[in-house]
Amino acid sequence: MSLYLAMAAFALAMSVSPGPVNIVALSAGARFGVRASLRHVTGATVGFIVLFLLVGLGLHGVLQRWTFLTLVIQLAGVGFLLYIAWQLALDEGQLAPVEAVKGPTFLHGALMQWLNPKAWLASVSGMGAFVADGNVQMVLIFALIYFVICYASVAAWACAGGMLGRYLDQPAKVRVFNRCMAALLVVSAVYLLVPE
Repeated sequence: MSLYLAMAAFALAMSVSPGPVNIVALSAGARFGVRASLRHVTGATVGFIVLFLLVGLGLHGVLQRWTFLTLVIQLAGVGFLLYIAWQLALDEGQLAPVEAVKGPTFLHGALMQWLNPKAWLASVSGMGAFVADGNVQMVLIFALIYFVICYASVAAWACAGGMLGRYLDQPAKVRVFNRCMAALLVVSAVYLLVPE
C-alpha cells in the first residue's frame, strides 16, 4: 500500500505544480469557463497517460539510445509554448457571445502534453523511480493512479480560472490576463532551455 501512496504523491506533485498545461487550463477556465475547458483537461490527461504508458513500456529505452531525440522534443515543446504565448499576447480580449465560446480542444490538450518537456520528465522519472523493471501490471496500476490525479489536478486549475473569469468582464481586463498568462508561458519556455 505504501508504494501506491508514494506513486500518488509523486503524481500529485508533478500534476498540480505550475506548468504549461496547467497555465493553459487556468487561462481557458477564465476565458471560456470550466465546462468548455474540460475538453482541454481530458485531452491533456489522456495525452499524458498515453505518453506515460509508452515510456513505461519501453520508449525510455529509445530515448536513452538516441539522446538527440530528447533535444528535439525539448525544442519542439519550447516552440509550441512560445506559439501559444504569442497567440495569447495577440488576443484582443473581445468578449464573445456565450454560444460562440468554444475553448481549447481535446486534441490541443493531448498535443500539449506530447510537446511538454515537464510531461516527458514526469514520465521518465516516475517510471524510473517506481517501475524500473518494466513490470506491465505495475505500469498499468501507476498509470491508473496517475490518470485520476492528473485529471483532478488539471481540472482544479481550470476551476481556479473559472473563478477568476468572473472578474474578466471587460476586454481590457481579459487582455491584461492573457498577457500575464503569455508571460508565464514564456518564462516556462525559457526555464526549459536553461541547462540544469
